[in-house]
Amino acid sequence: MEGSLSIWAKTAPVIALPELSGEVQADVCIVGGGIAGLSTAYLLALEGRRVVLLEARELGSGETGRTTAHLMPPDEWYATLEQDFGPVNARLVAAGQMAAIDQVETIVRSEGIDCEFERLDGYLYSAVDDAQEIQREHDAAVRAGLEVELMPQAPGLPFVTGNCLRFAGLAQFHPLKYLRGLGECIRQRGGRIYCNSRATDIERVGERLQVSTPNGRVAAAAVVVATNTPFNNRVVLHTKQNGFRTYVIGVEVPQGSVPRMLLWDSGDPYYYVRLERSGASAGHEMLIVGGCDHKVGQDHDPRHRHAELESWMRQRFPMAGAVTLRWSGEVMEPADGLPYLGRNPLDDDQVYVISGDSGTGMTNCTLGAMIVRDLVQGRENPWAELYDPGRKPFHGMGEFLKEQANTLAQYGDWLRGGEVETAAEIAPGQGAILNRGAKKLAVYRADDGGLHAVSAACTHLGCAVSWNAAERSWDCPCHGSRFAVDGTVLHGPANSALAAEELEDDEAGLPPQPGERSGSRAPRH
Repeated sequence: MEGSLSIWAKTAPVIALPELSGEVQADVCIVGGGIAGLSTAYLLALEGRRVVLLEARELGSGETGRTTAHLMPPDEWYATLEQDFGPVNARLVAAGQMAAIDQVETIVRSEGIDCEFERLDGYLYSAVDDAQEIQREHDAAVRAGLEVELMPQAPGLPFVTGNCLRFAGLAQFHPLKYLRGLGECIRQRGGRIYCNSRATDIERVGERLQVSTPNGRVAAAAVVVATNTPFNNRVVLHTKQNGFRTYVIGVEVPQGSVPRMLLWDSGDPYYYVRLERSGASAGHEMLIVGGCDHKVGQDHDPRHRHAELESWMRQRFPMAGAVTLRWSGEVMEPADGLPYLGRNPLDDDQVYVISGDSGTGMTNCTLGAMIVRDLVQGRENPWAELYDPGRKPFHGMGEFLKEQANTLAQYGDWLRGGEVETAAEIAPGQGAILNRGAKKLAVYRADDGGLHAVSAACTHLGCAVSWNAAERSWDCPCHGSRFAVDGTVLHGPANSALAAEELEDDEAGLPPQPGERSGSRAPRH
């Protein structure tokens, strides 16, 4: 498991569900037990489709459980969307975002899901007090058809924001309580959900698609891959998006001392804020603060990111208590700023994908479920063409090429020396890369001193993984895969574990034992 727990994981119990065994039949097989997968399964179950959902671990154990759960405008500004995609498509984006929020509210109300859903206003302010950039975004948002208002100050805050833009009708919720409710609704409608059932392959067998797991198979007419980044796509989408880590802290504040709103600034990366009632002591609320993003695997010790968040927060919220929660999550940034929602490119026509959440996954993944539902049902959808995963990244091409150059540069790690000469240099609770000739080993020392050694070659496309000291994980700097210290996959696109390795005595930093020849294997946990 990852090294930190979000407030959602601490305040919502895990639902025990069975593992897939043997072969089952379905109309649609959905891979991924986060908001994208469960929303798709729910909407298709409402259409009378027989759905089977596969989750590699537990429901919500991926990025949905590590979000800050804002239901808000897209990460890309409307002024930029209008410039890159034109005013018609900017209006489509705005309508889609609001339709997705409405869809969540409809599900919550109609199904009676207790997930703290709350409509709120959201406030965007300039990180550098640039009134012109706020004015430009206001004008573009108005042209996109949104209810927005220019204000000289975000109301009720204990610090000066300066000019800001109020977005009406946004929302927040408890994402894992929402997923729990969706899961119950799916099962009530005959859907089947299997946990600890990692999908490893999708292939066409006759007239059906077959999804394989270590202990079973699902035969279905259609497959939806909703795993944040697709495991079944070796190259195509992974050259069109990049994984970023984003960091979060939680602190208690006196109830009523911070207004209930969504708040984010114009920085790059930006900071974002909300309140949460769950997990707080009497008379208090949790202030959730996120930001300080960076590319996955490209910060060896990102624990300083939490310290930067705390410093930013204390300058603006002096009433805040001690930091009691620290976690991080992964977002996929698409090359042109819009997610990939629809048919998987260069694949079977009945394989669909929901990916590229771009930092607003709760909204974009819900919209993706709505698009995929209509495509599976053979219906027209107003957003399907705009979000088509097969589109070419004409917009944002400069950023796209820069990111591809960055990815290729990471393969140079194989030419560099190891970080340590022997595992004796690795402190308890930490990991490092050790060279074995042309091979690299990823070695972790447990708190009790035991060593875990795995191959450092990511099982996706062979990039060398990097140690993440904040989460105690091995992260791939090329395409965003992540692995536990024992090599187990935490995040795709990799779908198989890092290969286990045994350390020689000299690699472990142990002297040969009496009666043993040099080079014998060191014990490994």
